[in-house]
Amino acid sequence: MSEMKKKEELDTSETSPKQTNVGDKIKELRESLMLSQEQLAERCGCDASVINDLEAGALAPSLAPLIQITRALGVRLGTLLDDDESLGPVLRRAEDYQSAEHDTARLRGLETSSDAGELIFNALAEGKASRHMEPFFIVLEPSEQSAHSLSAHEGEEWLYALEGPLEIEYGKELFVLQPGDSIYYDSIVPHQVRSYKGQPAKFVACVYTPV
Repeated sequence: MSEMKKKEELDTSETSPKQTNVGDKIKELRESLMLSQEQLAERCGCDASVINDLEAGALAPSLAPLIQITRALGVRLGTLLDDDESLGPVLRRAEDYQSAEHDTARLRGLETSSDAGELIFNALAEGKASRHMEPFFIVLEPSEQSAHSLSAHEGEEWLYALEGPLEIEYGKELFVLQPGDSIYYDSIVPHQVRSYKGQPAKFVACVYTPV
């Protein structure tokens, strides 16, 4: 089953202005290609109601479906996350991470499942034009759920633990990262990034997805 088949697989929590902006960009790009919501949904393998709710801000976006949408629209992931683009380097100061107004989005898990906990994404390269990597500073708020579901998408991911242990289930393997540890893996293998034993964590992640 596609990761976007059912609306209930996506977060239904209250959306923020950033999340609404993502929906606005999906709509803008879709309309620029003269695609209806039904046509875009067909390209993504999901219900048209999912596209409608994402555009309306009724569903908070998570990484895996956004990747499917960007591929269907022929754009990179950063196109949906950025407010603007610059040809020069992008500098982010440490204080940027202390304010919620800089959060890119609150996502339910690094993938679509809601059992991994809530991840607050802070885009580190926001505004950098024509980039091929998506680096994030992420704060992980643990989930109380004990059952876990894995998901997969094209591309690669690199994670570097900063604070608190971090658990990564990758295929049949299970890894626990302590501060200073890192992991690099192919995203096509079913995986999930989540808190370890209910502990909060902070980490840096760099995601690459082919367009």
